[in-house]
Amino acid sequence: MRTITFAQATLEAMAVTMEEDPAVFVMGEDIARQGGIFGQFKDLARQFPDRVIDTPISETFIVGGGVGAALAGARPVVDMHYADFLSVAMDEVFNQMAKARFMFGGQAKMPIVLRAPDGQLTNGAAQHTQSVEAWFTHIPGLKVVSPSNPYDAKMTLITAIRSDDPVIYFENKTLLKESGEVPELADEVPYELGKARVEREGADVTIVSYSIGMKHARTAADALKKRGYSAEVIDLISLLPWDREAVLRSVRKTHRLCILHESIKQGGFGGEIAATVNGKPMRCTLTGCLRGLLQGGLQVHEGMKCGDIDPRGQQANCFTASDKATAIGGGVLEALLHFGCLPD
Repeated sequence: MRTITFAQATLEAMAVTMEEDPAVFVMGEDIARQGGIFGQFKDLARQFPDRVIDTPISETFIVGGGVGAALAGARPVVDMHYADFLSVAMDEVFNQMAKARFMFGGQAKMPIVLRAPDGQLTNGAAQHTQSVEAWFTHIPGLKVVSPSNPYDAKMTLITAIRSDDPVIYFENKTLLKESGEVPELADEVPYELGKARVEREGADVTIVSYSIGMKHARTAADALKKRGYSAEVIDLISLLPWDREAVLRSVRKTHRLCILHESIKQGGFGGEIAATVNGKPMRCTLTGCLRGLLQGGLQVHEGMKCGDIDPRGQQANCFTASDKATAIGGGVLEALLHFGCLPD
């Protein structure tokens, strides 16, 4: 095993894929001259001087050029400088990159990777510190990954570059400089897009995260262990597709779920995980107003009744006692009066 940084691991991935396939090239701002803003392309231009290309400061041009190159048979890796700047090229991502394969009836391939450094950064200000991964998990045709350690960073990037589908590769800016163990080349195991990994087995609670959230997941699991609780920690790695079965299998065992991510809570990817209940959507075949209240912390299970449907459909009825509750309460009161249980 070797100890290298996240950035060095991605650099190795670039060198491996560029060595094996002359169709792979990388383009972006300051990557040949500077080696990338975080050093993730350092000295790559010396190895492949014709395939490390500096571009103008125009995300529309960079992504659009990458899309055209992919359609023409190349395998471009496009560096976005910061994930925040993906918004400038949303038409190319949303309407071209994600849809080209479908618009041409599957005859066209789109082997392109967008590398997008994301997450909070000291002195990064409002336009350089966002986590926008959830936006892109809503776009059919894309694949989205967000590794948390150097080994996964290397193997997911290699798999992404070799893929014939467009992949957005989120790499947390804080993680880029952190170190971790990476096996020797002969011991590396190829990564399959869409697969999560159970990093730590446990029985009392499932903690699910990805990217830098995994640091907090490990810290939480350690804190719980000191209190006598066993946490199962799952690293999603891939967000689109994501490994539902791995999460569901764990939650069936622990009956508790905690989700961690750095992004904004509302509309964040954690909501997608939370909304997946035993792999089955909760549907009602009746119309009306839902009546019922579950207190926080209550454990629910498949088939459990959690409310009533009032077919009258009047919103005011949701805030009054139901006829059934009134009848039951009246019966209890009558029994108390009958046996003289009420005080004078």
